[in-house]
Amino acid sequence: MIHTASLVHDDVIDDANSRRGKMTVNQIWGERKAVLAGDFILSAASLALARIGNTTIISVLTQVIEDLVRGEFLQLGSKENENERFAHYLEKTFKKTASLIANSCKAVSILGCPDPKVHEIAYQYGKNVGIAFQLIDDVLDFTSCADHLGKPAAADLKLGLATGPVLFACRQFPEMNAMIMRRFSKPGDVERARKYVLQSDGVQQTTYLAQRYCHEATREISKLRPSPEREALIQLTEMVLMRDK
Repeated sequence: MIHTASLVHDDVIDDANSRRGKMTVNQIWGERKAVLAGDFILSAASLALARIGNTTIISVLTQVIEDLVRGEFLQLGSKENENERFAHYLEKTFKKTASLIANSCKAVSILGCPDPKVHEIAYQYGKNVGIAFQLIDDVLDFTSCADHLGKPAAADLKLGLATGPVLFACRQFPEMNAMIMRRFSKPGDVERARKYVLQSDGVQQTTYLAQRYCHEATREISKLRPSPEREALIQLTEMVLMRDK
């Protein structure tokens, strides 16, 4: 529910008209009702959390909500320095996507096991899977067609966002720096940036980075004793890398 509420609100902020191949809430009902719908889903999630009656779980999962908001603020900004820019992108990726998965995994482990070492393994597994998931999402924005994605292709560029493939491409095409700083706002910027990304190794480098995060997730979860559940979580890392929509 926290995830769904964040998507409803995201679509309002981005003025998106489609999500997973269907019209967005804001497109059908308008922005005001979409904002209220997102708030309502979030309140239902809060009630469900409260019913668990575990203050540690409440603390862990309310951190997700804080991170989602902080991540949205990070997305509104950008850095001039190239190294700072990539660190900014990864921090935003953690807060907007990976925190949800990391803290959800941690919460489940707290309910199922008293060992803090297991809680940390669960958190690190979720964090690495979450970052990899978003990196692949950013790759698909350049490699998959709109019909397959269920949302417009090159959507991030149109929103002025410099994701992994763009930041890697910028190292080969320094002229992209100016476009990144003005958030691809000039006529032709989006098309030129997309062309540079596809001419560069940006997509491959971002995919390779996602593979490294998935490898780290597998390394973490492999610390647990062998079980069908552990194997399923390892397979999940492979599914994250293989998805095409």
